[in-house]
Amino acid sequence: MSTPRTVLVVGGGAAGNAVTVLLRRAGLAVDLIEARSDWNATAGSGITLQGNALRVLRELGVWERVEESGFGFGSVGITAPDGTVLHVARDIRTGGDDLPATLGMQRPRLQRILIDAVRASGASVRLGTRAQSLEQDADGVTARFTDGTEGRYDLVIAADGLGSTTRAAIGITAKPEPTGMAIWRVAAPRPAGVTRTDLAYGGPAYIAGYCPTSETTLYAYVVEANRDRASIPPESYADEMRRLASSYGGFWPEITEHITDPAKVNYTWFDRMLVEGSWHRGRVVLAGDAAHCCPPTLAQGAALSLEDALVLAELLTGGREWDDALFQAYYERRAPRVRAVVEASVRIGQWQLDGVRDADVPGLMGRTMTMLREAP
Repeated sequence: MSTPRTVLVVGGGAAGNAVTVLLRRAGLAVDLIEARSDWNATAGSGITLQGNALRVLRELGVWERVEESGFGFGSVGITAPDGTVLHVARDIRTGGDDLPATLGMQRPRLQRILIDAVRASGASVRLGTRAQSLEQDADGVTARFTDGTEGRYDLVIAADGLGSTTRAAIGITAKPEPTGMAIWRVAAPRPAGVTRTDLAYGGPAYIAGYCPTSETTLYAYVVEANRDRASIPPESYADEMRRLASSYGGFWPEITEHITDPAKVNYTWFDRMLVEGSWHRGRVVLAGDAAHCCPPTLAQGAALSLEDALVLAELLTGGREWDDALFQAYYERRAPRVRAVVEASVRIGQWQLDGVRDADVPGLMGRTMTMLREAP
């Protein structure tokens, strides 16, 4: 009986968890390490998942739990700052007609579902652990860990996020760059009338929006020009977000009254990055935010990460040699699709920063989403 190939997955976010489940299903031996001891199980407010993300979650075997935990819908409303609904557009079903166009859910709930899937897969998981060094040769990678242990692997998948230390360690110099915008996010009770995402453009922020995340919850956000984070004390986060949100009407007054705990408000800059040329060096391959990131203007960050995991696992388990040609094929299959989303997401934000009033935002969104209906 042959020894199964061994893979180290660095990072237990969407991409790392998903690729672990898929590789374990194919019989590969997988070790997953995650730097945070809590496995990010409580981090974040909410997440908007488009159909192409749901398509991958179904492939992972967790769609039923996601569906039960989240709130699916099929349209987006555009409102004036006072809450007047100006237009309602049907969302494109990027995951196919048998899945919702969009589903919102609490981010910690999604992470818990993926954690459970990793645990059930039989993968070895070590939390609070980092890769201290990766030494490659022609046959594999020797990894030494911060807990003093080491392991030998046929492949390392770096899914350790936006600030990936693995990316830098293998000599890839790309880094996230701020786009000029920032977002305030908070989880809150869902007013009964909120059954879709509504976006208000204008007012004191560039965008004020919310997304239902369950029968009883939503997450709300306001987007402004980025500010020096050091100038905003964390204890003032609720006050800052409430100040911006209080200028909006419709359901916003009911939402705003729950923005009281600064520990529950998240402030993040928008960044962009796309590693060009290849996403690997030898037998270390990037996936998810370690390879690319974009502003959430198209709500595609998690979807792109999940798609990376799906495509990479498909190639690794397809019977081909694990060599430069295979890893380059992964990049060449993913890069055009990811580039289109990154560029469109950045362009939508730049139009707002530049005050372009005749920008074809609906057209750009429609073209991008139509492209995403195709399998990754």
